[in-house]
Amino acid sequence: MDKFKTVLNIANKQTNLGFGLVAVLTAGGEQIFSSVVFKCPCNGLNFLYGMVFLLVPALALLLMGYILSKKTWKLFTGLCQRRAKLCRWRKLAAAGMVLCQISTTALVAPSSWIAVALLNGNYYECAMTGTNVSAYNKRLCSVTDYQAQCEKEVYRFPCRRDSSVPMSAREDVLLSLRAQSQILGWLLISSIMLSNLLLTCVSRCTSPISYLQLKFWRVYAQEESDQMDAYTAKHAKELAQRNLTSFFNQTAPVSIITPSNKDWEKISSLYKFNTKAHYYSTLHQYAEKVSNSAMMRMVSVRSSDAPEDNPAVLGFVDDGRIEL
Repeated sequence: MDKFKTVLNIANKQTNLGFGLVAVLTAGGEQIFSSVVFKCPCNGLNFLYGMVFLLVPALALLLMGYILSKKTWKLFTGLCQRRAKLCRWRKLAAAGMVLCQISTTALVAPSSWIAVALLNGNYYECAMTGTNVSAYNKRLCSVTDYQAQCEKEVYRFPCRRDSSVPMSAREDVLLSLRAQSQILGWLLISSIMLSNLLLTCVSRCTSPISYLQLKFWRVYAQEESDQMDAYTAKHAKELAQRNLTSFFNQTAPVSIITPSNKDWEKISSLYKFNTKAHYYSTLHQYAEKVSNSAMMRMVSVRSSDAPEDNPAVLGFVDDGRIEL
């Protein structure tokens, strides 16, 4: 689990490299799984057994991708407490866009599993020799001269068991199934790549910022996330040490400032870039607003302390210009 989470973190940092690494590791896992664990039963369970090995691991990888994604929990944490805000159209659209981004990353591993499994062909062979559709079995066995016997004993072919059908005829059927499986695998790979290209083109075309600024935004977001993890761990350690020292020494605790619940909520929401305000995250937005509020308080205090008969104190000169 930790290794898979590390791979997903790499995928978040370097999209192309991370996706490739996830795909390679998934392909390697499928090869080991197919050679060590998978054993076609060669009976009436062929179809169910083959489909389970083809689809269930992909479903598990998909769910693991959602579970290990930080964006998933950033989106859903406290969502039931903010249902009124979520009912707004803009909030729903933003949540849907984020969910699509999470799904794009989470689909890399399961799609890689299915594609490699189809190229390998073992699961597909086992599953399709267990179909009870007479029309399909008749078409499948049409490549041999022993069609009647083939239709009755086709479920035995993946195990290479003794059969009234000669080995050459059985191999022809299995080669036909493997060809179908590999065709489906390459079609799946090409469709995934085409979909990825189209989604990337659409997202870049509708991007409100330039390529270099988008690149800077990604670098900043990753750096802020790393610094947040490090600073949170440091602050939590200091707070824990203070509380333990206060408890064991029976002394008053040293004052440590910790953000309030509202402050945490403000920086925990997902952020969408706005060209009107050049903030790169909710934390950046929060820091700038705190800075502006502090400056406004300072100006207010200075103006209240200034003498009424001396306008120069407020920065005005005789010609009406503002002195910077």
